[in-house]
Amino acid sequence: MSDLPRKAVTRTAKLAALPLGFAGRATWGLGKRIGGKSAEFVARELQERTAEQLFRVLGELKGGAMKFGQALSVFESALPEEVAGPYRAALTKLQEAAPPMPVRTVHAVLAERLGEAWRELFLEFEDKPAAAASIGQVHRAVWHDGREVAVKVQYPGAGEALLSDLAQLGRFARLLGPLVPGIEVKPLLTELRERVAEELDYALEARSQREHAEVFADDPDVVVPAVVHQAEQVLVTEWLEGIPLAEVIAEGAPEERDRAGQLLARFLFSGPARTGLLHADPHPGNFRLLPAAGSDDPAGWRLGVLDFGTVDRLPGGLPETIGTCLRMALAGEAEPVYALLRAEGFVKESVALDPDEVLEYLRPIIEPAGEESFVFTRGWMRTQAARIADPRSPAHQLGRQLNLPPSYLLIHRVTLSTIGVLCQLDARVRLRDELAAWLPGFAAAD
Repeated sequence: MSDLPRKAVTRTAKLAALPLGFAGRATWGLGKRIGGKSAEFVARELQERTAEQLFRVLGELKGGAMKFGQALSVFESALPEEVAGPYRAALTKLQEAAPPMPVRTVHAVLAERLGEAWRELFLEFEDKPAAAASIGQVHRAVWHDGREVAVKVQYPGAGEALLSDLAQLGRFARLLGPLVPGIEVKPLLTELRERVAEELDYALEARSQREHAEVFADDPDVVVPAVVHQAEQVLVTEWLEGIPLAEVIAEGAPEERDRAGQLLARFLFSGPARTGLLHADPHPGNFRLLPAAGSDDPAGWRLGVLDFGTVDRLPGGLPETIGTCLRMALAGEAEPVYALLRAEGFVKESVALDPDEVLEYLRPIIEPAGEESFVFTRGWMRTQAARIADPRSPAHQLGRQLNLPPSYLLIHRVTLSTIGVLCQLDARVRLRDELAAWLPGFAAAD
C-alpha cells in the first residue's frame, strides 16, 4: 500500500478544505481587528497561517499538489517583504523534501520493476530517501560496479494523483492567485496538466538526461549526471554531490550567489542552443553548486543539474523572434517590436495597441538584458509583480490585452521561474553576455 493518498475522495477533501481554511482565517482576522490588534499584525499572522496550511497540505499529498507548490516556490520573490518570510520558509521545504513513502512500498516497486533479485544490482542501498519530489523520491545507493548512484522511484498511483490534484486546484485558482501577485495561476495549472504524461515517463526522462549528459560531458561550467539504468518507473543515475541551491539561497556568500546565478542563466540559454532541449523545471531543488577540488574560489565552481522529467523540445534552439524582439526593444524601436509581436500572435488581430505604450510596458522587464551586469533582487521582482498585478496600473490594463501563443507558454514559464530563482539568490549576473552568446537574433545588438 502506498502512502500517496490515491483515493479521489481523500485527496479532493484535503484540497477542497483549503479555500474553506482561507475563509475561516479571514473571519478570525476580522475578530482580531475588532479585538484591538493592528492591521499589520493581523495581516502578517494571516499570511503565516495561510502559508503553513497550504504548503503542508501540498507537501503531504505529493502528486500534482506538490508539483504546483514547487512551481509556485520560485515566485516567492514577488511577495511583499513583510509577508515573504513565512512563505519563504514553507516554500523552501517543498524544494528539497516531502514525507517519504514506506520502505516496504519502495522495495515492492523495485522488486516489480528491477526483478525480485534487485538487491544484487546494488552493493549498498539506503532505505531512507535522500530527497523527495512531486511524483517520486530518490535513494542513495552504490551500483554493482562501485559507482555511487541516485535511485529515483516513482510513487505508485502518481499519474492518477497528478491529474486529480491539478483538476481540483484549477477549480479554485482564483483563490490561490493572490498568494503570488503578478502570476496567473490558471494557465500555470493548465500547462502543468499538459506535461503530466512526460513527467511520468522515466524512459523519456532518461533519454533527455542522456542527451544533456553527452553534450555537457567535460563542460567547465555545467555537470549533468550520467544515466546508469532505467526500467519502467525506476531511474538510476550517477550520484551528484554538491551544495543544494536552496542552501546557497539561504546562507551563501555573495561570490557563491553570483556564480550560481551566472551559471543558471548560462544553462538556461545555452541548453536549448546545444541540445535542442529546454530544461523546464528550474526550481532550486534541481540544482547543486559543485566546488572545485582543492579550491575555495567560487569562480571555478560548476552547476550540477538534476531532473529532466519535463523538457521543451526546441530543435532550432530558442525562437529567434525572442532575441530579435529583445534587441529591437533595447534599441527603442517601438514600431518594429510591435509589428513582430503582432506577427507572432502576442497581439491579436482584433486588438489595436499603441507601439510606444507597448515598449514602455516592456522596458522595466527587459532592463537586466540592457546592462553590462544586473543585480537580481527580491525588491526588483516585487516592483515588477506589483506593476503588472495592480488593476489601477496602465501596465496591468495593457498586459491584459496581450496574448501568449501556446508555443511560447513553457518558454515563458521557465524564463520567469529562472528569474525568480536569480532574485532569490540576490545574484549579480552578466545576462547580456549569455544572451549574446546563446540567444538567436540577439547578438546583432553588438
